Amino acid sequence: MAIDDETEILEIIRETFENRGYKVHLASQPSEGIGIYERLWREIDLVLLDFLMPEMTGDLVYECLRDINPDARVLLLTACDDNVAKKMFEDGLRGYIQKPFYLDDLTQRVEEEIEAT
Repeated sequence: MAIDDETEILEIIRETFENRGYKVHLASQPSEGIGIYERLWREIDLVLLDFLMPEMTGDLVYECLRDINPDARVLLLTACDDNVAKKMFEDGLRGYIQKPFYLDDLTQRVEEEIEAT
């Protein structure tokens, strides 16, 4: 699953991972993503989560996801420095990927996380 307000990034994620055989759920608004996760969390292995979004920041979305499933597996996608994710790491964030990212790096990191389950 990916939650990002940049639709271009969502489409790249969809195309990349559907071509690799993954089922991909996308949300361009945090509240939409939280709703999808609430309904389908048992089917979702990993969430790619943007940090800076108009409706709410990634740390607040992460809290909501963890309220639904304390074991939510999330990778943060961010153009911010790693200090932004510090508290989230303390709460179990799996990692972060700096924007802009290379698709090969994103794919490798996602597959490592999914295989680690």
